[in-house]
Amino acid sequence: MVWFSNVVVTLSMGTIAFPALAGIGGTTPQADLIDVHWRAVELSGMAVPALPDKREAYLVFGSDGRLSGSDGCNRVTGTYKLKGDAVTFGQMASTQMACIDTPEIERRFHGALKGTGHWRIEGGRLQFYGATGKPLAVFEKGPRPVPVAKPSALGGTAWQLVKFQGSDKKAITPDDGSKYTLDFASDGRVAVRLDCNRGSATWKATASDQLELGPLALTRAKCPKESLHDHIVKAWAFIRSFQIKDGHLFLSLMANGGTYEFEPRSQPKGASQIAAGS
Repeated sequence: MVWFSNVVVTLSMGTIAFPALAGIGGTTPQADLIDVHWRAVELSGMAVPALPDKREAYLVFGSDGRLSGSDGCNRVTGTYKLKGDAVTFGQMASTQMACIDTPEIERRFHGALKGTGHWRIEGGRLQFYGATGKPLAVFEKGPRPVPVAKPSALGGTAWQLVKFQGSDKKAITPDDGSKYTLDFASDGRVAVRLDCNRGSATWKATASDQLELGPLALTRAKCPKESLHDHIVKAWAFIRSFQIKDGHLFLSLMANGGTYEFEPRSQPKGASQIAAGS
């Protein structure tokens, strides 16, 4: 027999008593879990570092069985079911930004949700457990973060290409980065040079690191075979986020499709007018 003021196991050879396990067997009220902002502080045994732009990996359990949160980069939503200390997560949906500084955190976050079968709250901390008996994730209570908008972070900046870093860690570098440039005007237009072609598009920063780029309008010259023109044109519609780090601009594709790295360049006179009038 088993109960939980103390755990008592009756065997044919006698009785063995173990200390009580807080949170196991339903001793933690489910109400303590609900509508709390749970910030991840440990994933797969590793501490979660502070993230830029006040981003966090976190979860909020709704009273309606819905789950929301973030994996440190993308917003996540889904469902969950509780039965005592057991928890089951339904299929999770997420946005499709790519962040250059969180792939490992994202992987550990989703891995923890997938492997979790039980939960408990101990010392004010929410802990997820799988089959091993070791915590897969540890969360602390925290205030709900306020998104930091950057509506004009790119306005008035000019960049030239350094490289493209694929999700397979392979880098593609141009023969001359000054052939691939972006000039962001403050009025929401971006002037573009892609090797032998020039053009423009619209841009809009919708949140702390989300970026919306409109369709490219380009001239139609045929660039050399080794040009990165076609590579960038094909990827343009899939750019979802940006980050300015150590003076460089990083444009990341959706679903961890890779990242373009740019360095600053001297903005030519009249760049804003060119972008606005293209």
